[in-house]
Amino acid sequence: MKFDKALLRTVLLSLGVVTFVIGVYQTVFYNDLARNYWIFMLSLACWMPLIYWRQQEAVAAKIAAQEAKLAEEKRRRERSGGSPKKRRS
Repeated sequence: MKFDKALLRTVLLSLGVVTFVIGVYQTVFYNDLARNYWIFMLSLACWMPLIYWRQQEAVAAKIAAQEAKLAEEKRRRERSGGSPKKRRS
């Protein structure tokens, strides 16, 4: 069985949103942020891997785009690598 990273992302996002909403509700209801600090930290702990993975994917996409651009330039140079064309006057 293969590990599904998309499912993990969905669960972490859902858990992060739910804990944040619970934290806000508890803070408003009890009027005490310090008492519910741990709920907000749990929410943050769920979001941190998501943010990290998005940054890693953005870097990988940028590198792949640069490599594709270099490969395209290399192919263009190889195609036009013959003798230069003479201009007519």
